[in-house]
Amino acid sequence: MPRPKPPAKPAPKRPDPKPAAVSAVYETARRVAHEFAGVEDSTSYGTPALKVRGKLMARVWEDGETLVLKSTFIDRDLLIHDAPATYFFTEHYRNYEWVLVRLSVIRPAELRERLEEAWRRVTTTRRS
Repeated sequence: MPRPKPPAKPAPKRPDPKPAAVSAVYETARRVAHEFAGVEDSTSYGTPALKVRGKLMARVWEDGETLVLKSTFIDRDLLIHDAPATYFFTEHYRNYEWVLVRLSVIRPAELRERLEEAWRRVTTTRRS
């Protein structure tokens, strides 16, 4: 009689996409963003996010230390050119109007500006 197969091992747990460091690094950005009308806490891809009327304006990247921020292609390119230690993007974001922001590097006043720009992008209605 054949031996029964042992039960399959469960898939290893994925690391928590919201590391403990997120709360400290992200909290400043979150507080600033909540100064703008309609900003609400949410999640996106399993990480903390900021939305306005359901539209994503920013979220924590999977590393817990970087903010994925709504931008434009032109602004993203200018930001990366002027401050590559602060701003970057990965191949995944090449065709999307998002910029990655190293929260440990960006100055508070600059973070406020970038968040306000992202907020305006998701709250301004485009007319053809």
